[in-house]
Amino acid sequence: MLKRSIETILKTALKISPVVLLKGARQVGKSTLALELNQNYIVLDDVSTRLNAKDDPNRFIETLEKPVTIDEIQKVPELLESLKIYIDKERNNGDFLITGSANILDMKETKDTLAGRIIEIDLYPLSIKERANKADENIVDRLFAHDFSTEKIATDRIVADILRGGYPDVQELETPLEKKLWVSSYVSTYIERDARDLGDFRDMDSFFRFVNIIAPRSTTLLNKSKIAKEVGVRVETCENYLVILEQTFQLYTVRPFFENIGKRFVKSPKIFLNDTGIMSYFLGIYTIEQFEKSSYKGALVETFVFNELLKHIGFTMDDTQIYHYLTSDKKEIDFILQRNNEIIAIEVKSSSKVGKDDFRYIMDYQKNSSKNVFGIVLYMGENVLHINEQCVALPLGYFY
Repeated sequence: MLKRSIETILKTALKISPVVLLKGARQVGKSTLALELNQNYIVLDDVSTRLNAKDDPNRFIETLEKPVTIDEIQKVPELLESLKIYIDKERNNGDFLITGSANILDMKETKDTLAGRIIEIDLYPLSIKERANKADENIVDRLFAHDFSTEKIATDRIVADILRGGYPDVQELETPLEKKLWVSSYVSTYIERDARDLGDFRDMDSFFRFVNIIAPRSTTLLNKSKIAKEVGVRVETCENYLVILEQTFQLYTVRPFFENIGKRFVKSPKIFLNDTGIMSYFLGIYTIEQFEKSSYKGALVETFVFNELLKHIGFTMDDTQIYHYLTSDKKEIDFILQRNNEIIAIEVKSSSKVGKDDFRYIMDYQKNSSKNVFGIVLYMGENVLHINEQCVALPLGYFY
């Protein structure tokens, strides 16, 4: 079984907190990881167990043999209040590892229930490093350390990994048809089921129309009114759909960057799907040839880079924020990584060639900023190119 990058963090959290929430999309490997740590395992997807928990949540929690893992806690949100009551009477670190495929602590009715009693940890689809059994290597730390050593990785391999995505079950599939069938089942089984659990749906067709319209918009600015008009629903309905995709970890929003450098910044967030394998399914791209011909090639590569950065930010020791940069005069940088006063500005190119002109907006920002800004262009070539002391072009093989 592949080691996960957050394992050490998860084990440490269980040593110092009575409750740890391991959260992430369906099928990213939460149950597999949790089973390694606790043999006493309760699954709330099981109907009889769920009814038992709903019937008397306080007694359910009290009578469990501890330490225990409670899988899919969002199925019985009443258990959170019972956990609080139990822990306030008998606090033992590591007693409860709970997993969730929906971000239950972001919901209004449960937001503050376990405040001060819980540590939250995110698990994402497999990173490239995890797939290569290099789970402890952190790309974001290496970027801030200006460690740009890399091995040459064939472009076809990178594209194949982008199209495959990071879901563990998909790694063993051998043909585009197998992947298409798996993702189709995933979308209908899990996304639909979890959406029904979280929302009061009268029109499931409009939700799926929304999902099909949002998928090709990964990497774009969020425009709710435009999306709502295209789907044929009210803006409020569109907002509800967005919340559901975010709460089930299928979609992320990246906040806009702001710094007082004499420019006006666009205030809209950008949206990203959580996995390029899922994204390529919605785009109908299954082969390297289809990828190369597609107008969505750039969006797939940028979505891939975003998700890789997010996965590595998730287990770095230093607090790191990710933003997008866009000024009112259309100067755009795909990602800004900020760590204290240090900034790494990242531009992503799906081309195999890179030149100084690809750094023009990064250099403009460097010229106007009072912070220490290092510029990077990630591209589909094979060589590390030092443009100047503060700018370097890195091949996507850097993630390997």
